[in-house]
Order: sequence, then C-alpha cells, then structure tokens
Amino acid sequence: MKKHLSILGATGSIGTQTIDILSSIDAEVVALTTNRNIKLLEQQARALHPKLCVAFDETAARDLKIALADTDITVMSGMDGLVAAATHPDCDTVVTAVVGMVGLLPTLAAVDAGKDIALANKETLVCAGGLVMEAARKKGVHILPVDSEHSAIFQCVQACQGNPLDKIILTASGGPFFGKTAEELRTVTREQALKHPNWSMGAKITTDSATMMNKGLELIEAMWLYDLPQEKIEIVVHRESIIHSLIEFADGAVLAQLGVPDMRLPIQYALTYPARVPCKVPRLSLAEVGKMTFYPPDDKAFPAMNLARQAASRKGNAGAVLNGANEAAVGLFLSDKLPFWRIPELVAQTMERIPFVNDPTLDDILTSDREAREAVLSLVGAE
Repeated sequence: MKKHLSILGATGSIGTQTIDILSSIDAEVVALTTNRNIKLLEQQARALHPKLCVAFDETAARDLKIALADTDITVMSGMDGLVAAATHPDCDTVVTAVVGMVGLLPTLAAVDAGKDIALANKETLVCAGGLVMEAARKKGVHILPVDSEHSAIFQCVQACQGNPLDKIILTASGGPFFGKTAEELRTVTREQALKHPNWSMGAKITTDSATMMNKGLELIEAMWLYDLPQEKIEIVVHRESIIHSLIEFADGAVLAQLGVPDMRLPIQYALTYPARVPCKVPRLSLAEVGKMTFYPPDDKAFPAMNLARQAASRKGNAGAVLNGANEAAVGLFLSDKLPFWRIPELVAQTMERIPFVNDPTLDDILTSDREAREAVLSLVGAE
C-alpha cells in the first residue's frame, strides 16, 4: 500500500536517510519540516514536490517562503507549522525525526488525527509515554519504532506467536568513551564526544551516546512501547553494533536482530511493515565481522543510565524532568559552557528539585519540562 508521508525533521540524520530510501518503497511526501536548514529543505522540496514545508525558526521560514515563491508549496513556521505537517489531511504516516521535546505536541496531534507514527523521536515517549500510548490505543494507530534498537525488538516480536516477553536486552555501542574512568571523563572535549565509533548522528544524540543517557532514554522508551517494567530491561555494551537488540522468553530462548550499523533498514521497515522489500543497506557478513564482544555497562563512570532507571521506576512526570534537564545540560555542553562530566550531575540535581507528579496531564508534562530546563540554567548561573 502506498504511503503518504509527513517527515518532521527532514534535514536531520534520520530525515535525510528516510528520503534516501524513498526510491525503494511506494511513498509520496506530503510535508517536510526543518528547524532552520532551509537550503537543504528547498532542495528536498524541489525534488519531492510536497504540499507543505515548515521551518520551525520564524526567520528561516520567511527566507524559505521567498525561496519557494515560484512553487505552489505552502510554507509555515513554528509549532503551528509542525502540527499542520503532522496532521495534514493527505498524510497517513508521520515520520517524527525531530530531536527533543519539540516532537511531543506534533506527535500527539498526529495520533489524534489518526495518523500512524514512524517514531524516531524518543523524547516523546520518555516525557509522555503514558499519554501517547493511551491516545494511540484509543485511536487505533500504529506506533512503529525507527530507532535501531527498538526496531530490532519490534522485528523479533513478530516471532512471539502470542508468547509474552520475559526480558528485553538493549545493546549499546558504549560511545566514544568506552573504557574511560570517571576521572578521565573530567577532561574530555566536545570534539571527542562527537566522534561516535559506529553511527553518524546529530550532535545532541551523539552527546547522549557519549554520556550513555541515550541508552537510558531508550530504556524508558522500550518500557512504554513493549509494556514492560524497567527491571525487565537489561542493557549490555556491544561495541560492534551488529546485534541491535534482543528479546528473551520465559524458557530462556533469546532472539536477536543483526545487521550492519545503518539506520536505513529500520527506517524502511517502519514504512513497509509488515512487508519486507529490497533495501540499499549493505548485507551483513559474519565472517568479515569475525567476532562480537559484550560488556556490562559502567554505572560509576556513566551514571546517566541509573538516572533514567530512577525516572522509569517513578513514571509520572519524572521522564519529562530527566529529559528536560538533559536537553538543557547537553545544550550548554555543546555551546562550550559546561564540562562533559557535569551533564549527569546537573540532571541528578534537577531531578531532586522538581516536584513529582504521579498522574500528569499534558500541561503538567510541559510545565515539568520547562521547570527542569530553568533549574539547570539556575544551577549553572549560581556557580
């Protein structure tokens, strides 16, 4: 069946790779969005002829409107633009490839409009997993995971035949600082943090991989996607990034999904599910891989994962506080205003400051996110 796509975050890593696999699937692009990379968005728009283009940044949107003045493409800006793209009447599937909390409102709007979600924006479930999954259930829409780890679990689940999962095993590359001690991490630089050994990703996600917060966020996401308590989700460091994640059954049998580290396969599967079609991704050769290694995570050097486990255990607004604090701290680090090792420390301090809400509304989630960001800035400003 032909897909009609809105791609939120079309100029980012996931967005550009989504566009790259369009020639392999039967799909039409209805809407494209960016933050402010209007040069690339204009190129994409002229190639794909969407009906709507959005630049979240207001100034960029004005420039984009001028650039596309010779076309019949509608140009919008801001959150209203993102929501319009996510709910476009000609769209049936929304690829949420924006980074951060900005993805929450358009995703909820898309679900409410009955659109299926190809989810690459993990913060949506980290912050408001209960609200999003309940809305999706009521509307009967599919939440199809795009992250390689969650896609791997989703693919393995197809073999369950009604048997419940006993455990999920999330694999982590270990990032660029695998093996370093907490003391050694006090001197690492921004440039070092952004040199991921296996994956090509944006700066924010690459930094999260370096702190291992990315795996903590994925743990919370998996908890909501697969309805398991965090105690049933194990994290193991797998340096080669060949096994993308595993599931375990009650009898101890373990299933894994393997492949080369390339995001195009999980993106494509989310858009063609349940069908499988030829993909541009290189084929895996186990003989060339030679060996695969596995290690327990180092919680002392990388405390971010335990902070995520705390948030996962509490639920409520804890995920929104964790994520908001992390986004603010990572932003300061990427602006060279904060040393790397302070990121999890600030998240921990913020989690202690923001009041816990057991059954949060959307307004509670948005308030918690804002208060967490303000707390980080306050903590840094007070020094």
